[in-house]
Amino acid sequence: MASDKSEPLTQAQKAQLEAELAELEGPRRAEAVQAIASARSFGDLSENFEYHAAKNEQGLLERRITMLRNRLDRAVVVDEDVAAASDTVGVGTRVEIEDEQGERLEVEISSVGGVSPDSPVGRALLGRKVGDEVDIEAPSGSWRARILSLGR
Repeated sequence: MASDKSEPLTQAQKAQLEAELAELEGPRRAEAVQAIASARSFGDLSENFEYHAAKNEQGLLERRITMLRNRLDRAVVVDEDVAAASDTVGVGTRVEIEDEQGERLEVEISSVGGVSPDSPVGRALLGRKVGDEVDIEAPSGSWRARILSLGR
């Protein structure tokens, strides 16, 4: 499921993806190959659970590697200095919001370990400023939030 859409990342986010890819392509791939070779030595492959499990794990590993390579190929590193000088929400921004019930939540706009810019919350917050109220159209229903603070 490759996409041609660019993926904005901070330099730290890109480095995190690159480190994960290096781990998967190096030691983890070698472990998968070794597990298959070991399982193959157990005999008849048609009834060899260990062999089929190892092949399945290898397939999942290779899929993750493909996904990471695709994301890195589409990565566009955002200028964090420009983003920090901005008073609007962008990729890499930590946003504190408060919902209608007064509950506070801090999120980071990031497709690596945070709230994706393409998610309902991310789309609602991008480009907004402190004090803005946003309507978030989530699958579980709409809700309203106010932006309390921004950080980098």
